Amino acid sequence: MNVAGIILAGGRATRMGGGDKGLLDLGGKPLLAHVVDRLSPQVTVLALNANGDPRRFAPFGLPVVADADDTRAGPLAGVLAGMDWAAAQGFDLIATAAADTPFFPPGLVADLWAGMASEGKLLARAETERPGGGFDRHPTFGLWSVDLRDDLRRALSDGTRKVVAWTDRHGCARVVFAGDDPFFNVNTPDDLQQARRRIG
Repeated sequence: MNVAGIILAGGRATRMGGGDKGLLDLGGKPLLAHVVDRLSPQVTVLALNANGDPRRFAPFGLPVVADADDTRAGPLAGVLAGMDWAAAQGFDLIATAAADTPFFPPGLVADLWAGMASEGKLLARAETERPGGGFDRHPTFGLWSVDLRDDLRRALSDGTRKVVAWTDRHGCARVVFAGDDPFFNVNTPDDLQQARRRIG
C-alpha cells in the first residue's frame, strides 16, 4: 500500500481548556507522540494537520499542513488539507487518525484498505460494535481517495461540516474493529487521567 498518513490535530480542545491536546503528557511523552508511533509504521509518509504556528510541533519532525483557510470548518477541512498535500506528493490515498486517540489498532490502515477494496469504494471508515447492539462510527479514522478532493472542496464551500454527511453521500466501506475501546479519545481532564491509567 502506498498511503499518506494525516494526523488531524486542528481542534480547539475547548473541553481541555484550549491549547493543543496532543502536547499533553501521557506516560512521559506527548499524547501526539503515541499517535505518531502508532500510525507511522502503517503508512509511507506522515504529516500533521494543524492550524496556527507550526513551530510548536517542530520536535516531531513532521510536515505541518494547515487548513486552506482559518474558518475552522472541522475535521473535513483537515481531511481536505491532507488530500491536497498527499496529491501533490503523488499519493492516491490518505489514512487519517485523530491526534487525541492513542490506542487505535496497529492494523488500522491495512484493515481499512481491505474493506475499501472488497467493497469497491473510494472511502472506508472505522466502526466498533456496542455491547448492547448497534455500531459506533469513528469517522476521523478513515481511508480516503484523493480523487474526491474537489468534491469535498465544493461540499465544504456549500456548508457541509459533518464527516458522515459527506462520506455517506459517496458510499463508505464500514470496517468494524474489536478490542477494548480502541478509539478512546482524550477530550477532558478525566479522560486524560483514564488514559494515563490505561497506559500504566
